Amino acid sequence: MSKQPSPLKAGDTIGVMSPSSRIDRADLDAACALLSSKGYRVAVHPQTIAYSGPEHGTQYAGTVEEKIRAFHDFLRDPNINAIFFATGGQRSAILIDHLDFKLITANPKIIMGFSDNTALLNAITARTGIETWHGPTLRRMMKNPQLDFNLSLLSGTQNDIVLSGAKILQDGTAKGILIGGNLSVFASLHKADCAEPKRSILFFEDIGEELTTIDRHLISMRRSGLLEKASGLIFGQFTDSKDTGTPFGLGLEDIIREHTTGFKGPILMNAPFGHDADLFALPIGRVTSLKGAVLTI
Repeated sequence: MSKQPSPLKAGDTIGVMSPSSRIDRADLDAACALLSSKGYRVAVHPQTIAYSGPEHGTQYAGTVEEKIRAFHDFLRDPNINAIFFATGGQRSAILIDHLDFKLITANPKIIMGFSDNTALLNAITARTGIETWHGPTLRRMMKNPQLDFNLSLLSGTQNDIVLSGAKILQDGTAKGILIGGNLSVFASLHKADCAEPKRSILFFEDIGEELTTIDRHLISMRRSGLLEKASGLIFGQFTDSKDTGTPFGLGLEDIIREHTTGFKGPILMNAPFGHDADLFALPIGRVTSLKGAVLTI
């Protein structure tokens, strides 16, 4: 049974830090102002706009040590009710071996991000049992049409997510632990950093990947038994997928259908989450139900 952090309430303080790349100050300030207008307090850790190496010379928001310190600072602070990651980018997975999982377990808080943050979200859930949220980073909030709905999900006042626009490749119902995120990041994770896949509902999205790479990841997941163990599969937006060089000959739907042949549960694609405008927040580690294109959390 997963552990659900306390719901987010008006007046709560959201801590912001950057486990991956830096965020532009203008984007950060605009998103903080937006959250403040929704009734939340916002605390931005100095690490969020730090540099690693020569100023403006790298994309990383400080050193590994600075990132870990920022995250742990927010966990220890009783005045911080939730931690929102500032942006995605690169290299959050390197933090996993430095995380104090006992500290995280003792201080369960809402933790939300997506894209490269997939590594931390799944590792935290797998190693502590605490739910994390695959949802908009600060950088995405200004252009997230589901922001108010997502905040209501975090507050516990919404339970049904209608995955409008999703294509049902195979109808049916499923119940299981929700796990997933960015496909390429998830595929790179160690087994210990992923929740038990048996009877899970898997969800994936990606951006800028070659169709051949997506195909390779799904081959690996199929051969490892990951797909077979799942009760349902939800593929979100695969933005700007590439097919360079000699044409691959298979589109995204062809790839998904081939690697899910014989799968018994529901399969959706083009669900409204990913690197396009739409990004519904999804709780990693929670037992959810999928019926048609409606996800009940």
